[in-house]
Amino acid sequence: MIGRPKLVLASGSPRRLALINQAGIDPDALQPADIDEIPKRGELPRACANRLARAKAEAALASVRLDEELRGAYIVAADTVVAVGRRILPKAELLDEASQCLRLLSGRNHRVYTAVCLVTPRESFRQRLVETRVRFKRLTATDIEAYLASGEWRGKAGGYAIQGLAGSFVVKMVGSYTNVVGLPLYDTITMLEGEGFPVHFSWLSS
Repeated sequence: MIGRPKLVLASGSPRRLALINQAGIDPDALQPADIDEIPKRGELPRACANRLARAKAEAALASVRLDEELRGAYIVAADTVVAVGRRILPKAELLDEASQCLRLLSGRNHRVYTAVCLVTPRESFRQRLVETRVRFKRLTATDIEAYLASGEWRGKAGGYAIQGLAGSFVVKMVGSYTNVVGLPLYDTITMLEGEGFPVHFSWLSS
């Protein structure tokens, strides 16, 4: 579509790309941010998500400024944190990490926070934090072993992906499902619309 503003997704996550595609938006570029995502000592979950989303947006903006074709694009960045109380669970990369996460989440409530940071063409920053409350059933040793064997936990905050097999663990959820997947779609779209990005489900086929 001629004249459509450009949009950069500051992520390499297939899940976030699929979600923004679900809203009829095909990003012009993906700019994964190479930043340290380890929480700071004593950092609370909300603050961590907000800080990392902002850092990803700033890193993407630095790259976009150097690209003539993308300069002036909208940038969407996000970071998802899974927490039990004040404790931030890791993005599990090792089997032991995933196992510890699942045992901690078993039969308990936890919260998933995703911070979305939007950079406008004028380089102003808009940020929003979305919270979803999730309760897992009590997981048996067989449940945990089978899930670990699936490999779906790898690289996922809290050691699980709700859109996969772990969806069967959820007893109750209050809030946005897409937030738990990694990008609160309603909030992201309303932020874009509020800053003048034309979100029309028909323009992809134009």
